[in-house]
Amino acid sequence: MVQGIEVHARSAAPPREVFDVLADVTCWPAWGIWSRAEVERPDDAGGGGVGAVRTLTSRSYGRTVVNRELVTDLVPGAVLAYDLLSGLPLRNYHGRVELRPDGAGTSVTWSCRFDRATPGLTWLYRRVFERFLADTVQRLARYAERDLAGT
Repeated sequence: MVQGIEVHARSAAPPREVFDVLADVTCWPAWGIWSRAEVERPDDAGGGGVGAVRTLTSRSYGRTVVNRELVTDLVPGAVLAYDLLSGLPLRNYHGRVELRPDGAGTSVTWSCRFDRATPGLTWLYRRVFERFLADTVQRLARYAERDLAGT
């Protein structure tokens, strides 16, 4: 059974500012839970666009987790989508972040879907990802506002 999660946040920053933070995986440790984030294999143009493989390292439940993700869609100012290649025991994980203008700011929707996790633990992964994504989307929205606050 496919599991789907969708969370929302609003940032006072315009979509382009939020997208710049989102598209630059190397800055993710500044606002997220990751201790390290990098482009493992660049896209054909040498950047982090479609076809790039990113690695994100974090500590979770006392162990180091290294997720590898493939960027599958990138629309400047609007969309970043990715597939999980390895790191978590989830099948067919796909994440998508959509940005829409909302007045002078941005409406941010971060969603994911996956088929299942370790047998018997799908419910636990769903609960963990609901909390994780809700926190992550808020962190992204706030970090994108940093220049508006003069920091």
